[in-house]
Amino acid sequence: MNNILITSAGRRVSLVKEFQQTAAEFDKSIKVFASDMRPDMAAACFVADNAFVVPPLSNEGYIDTLLSICLANNIGIVIPTIDTELPLLAANKEHFASHGISIVVSSPEFIEKCCDKRETNKMFEEYDIRSPRCVDPAHPEFPMFAKPYDGSMSKNLHVIKSADDLSESIINDPKLMFMEYIDMREYSEFTVDMYYGRDNHVKAIVPRERIEIRNGEISKGITRKNYLVDFLKERMEHLPGVVGTVCIQLFYRQSDNDIIGIEVNPRFGGGYPMSFLSGANFPRMIIKEYVNKQTLDYRDDWHDNMMILRYDAEVIVEPQA
Repeated sequence: MNNILITSAGRRVSLVKEFQQTAAEFDKSIKVFASDMRPDMAAACFVADNAFVVPPLSNEGYIDTLLSICLANNIGIVIPTIDTELPLLAANKEHFASHGISIVVSSPEFIEKCCDKRETNKMFEEYDIRSPRCVDPAHPEFPMFAKPYDGSMSKNLHVIKSADDLSESIINDPKLMFMEYIDMREYSEFTVDMYYGRDNHVKAIVPRERIEIRNGEISKGITRKNYLVDFLKERMEHLPGVVGTVCIQLFYRQSDNDIIGIEVNPRFGGGYPMSFLSGANFPRMIIKEYVNKQTLDYRDDWHDNMMILRYDAEVIVEPQA
């Protein structure tokens, strides 16, 4: 069972193509499939070798449907791509493994910590990584910042510069966390793609400086082989239960190497194609581990200071007769 399934494929055309390109280097018979609730409206599904309809994650039949797709199509590797599916797939990882199918997802315990940013801050503390200092909205310190503890895609974020910005709706929002404001004139924002092998040890660390962001996703960035690599390797070299891609958001002040951890996404981030283009081929690592059963060594042979500018492209769907 060597085929690969990318779930909730949506707009992840580049990720599908990267897996296809890499799989062909090993075995041209390996297929890269995609699943989505609306494959007919998902660009990545038209690029994949085939695409499958799945019900919503909330549907009781989701797992059975996904397993049936895998068994019927010789799928041995499942790659999740969105936060909301991670807890469910992590909880069913052993069930799929009993059928010879590897879901490349970390343990439920790690996923839970990543999904709740309050727990993520505690996790950063365990790794000796500073996170933004909490602020009591009843005793505000301006400027300050507020974000949902379970948010994603940069939604419901608030920069609160004065008491005029601190509305009742913001104060009374039970999901908002209030914290110190990070001055972007002093700090650079980074996404760091890390790959963890089946032995739970890190195999690659690729910091990407975020030059421009659109809808919460990097659109312009530069790979940086800087202080962050050794800093994170020292603190996060071995994480029990963690496998596959982990995408960390942080702020970095180069003048004194101050680092502030923001969040951890235990999946492929939307900007991963930048790391791939720099030479950090995580699909190759996955195929080596999960198909060829190889043991991986740590690698840092990706290109430093590579600027990558992302843009929109189109998939044309011809009218059906």
